[in-house]
Amino acid sequence: MARSQGANQELSEVLNELWHLDVNRLKPGTDYIISPQGRAGYVAQGSNYARDRARAPLFTYVNEDKLRSIETYSHFINLLDNYEMSTGVSEKVTSEEFEENHKFLDAILETEVMKRAHQYLIQKRQSPPDLTHFKRQLYDIWFRLYHRDRSGGEDSCGFEHVFVGETKYGQEMMGLHNWVQFYLQEKRDHIDYKGYKARDKKNTPDEDDHVLNLQFSWKGLVKPIGGSFIGVSPEFEVALFTVIFLASTEKRMSVLVKVDEYTLELVVYRHGRSIGTSYPKLLSSNNQDL
Repeated sequence: MARSQGANQELSEVLNELWHLDVNRLKPGTDYIISPQGRAGYVAQGSNYARDRARAPLFTYVNEDKLRSIETYSHFINLLDNYEMSTGVSEKVTSEEFEENHKFLDAILETEVMKRAHQYLIQKRQSPPDLTHFKRQLYDIWFRLYHRDRSGGEDSCGFEHVFVGETKYGQEMMGLHNWVQFYLQEKRDHIDYKGYKARDKKNTPDEDDHVLNLQFSWKGLVKPIGGSFIGVSPEFEVALFTVIFLASTEKRMSVLVKVDEYTLELVVYRHGRSIGTSYPKLLSSNNQDL
């Protein structure tokens, strides 16, 4: 699915439905406050130095009581400490972690967001109608372990890369496109937010933007630019990227969509039956109050 000039109308429509069904999305300015600060600078390829254009953290405030009181977030947070940081180190899934994976999937499958995504995928003949088989499909896409580093054992999965983050040879950071993990790691002083990359035709992001292109370092390793939704629920991200993943069998899928006020490029890399990585790239917004 190559990126075209215009937005994919069909995918834009279904993703907007998911957006409006995302009742667990947190409200900017109320449930959380962000401080975008300065524009991110250039980072040389292979370098772990980035000039810090943000003296303060990205997240000024997050209502953690609300975050942990919503079942899908609560189960999601339980998964974030289940992985080895470095590729090349085999992952070992304990019985407790296996159960946590299933509790998370069970929780998101009860949401209207995932029900609509499943309905759409059934219509496209990309998912089985039976819920048990659909859950198995989701498990393969997000939690099935695979080799990311050929020198080691099964050391990675889609969920780890996209939502948790990982490192390569201790020299390069990869993934970590999730705002909840970003916030929790920033709170523990593991993340140093460096600044934003502005979208087209707009000098600065707004504090109520739900999609940002970020630059940061994680445990000393720099992420030059990483796209991330802000405030959205875990089920929304799983639903959205599952729909894009199943829309094509190509190794790299890139589709242009319009979701709410945002024009996005959604990128998904396939790793066999699983997601290798997935992330949004904010291109522009209709809310251009210059």
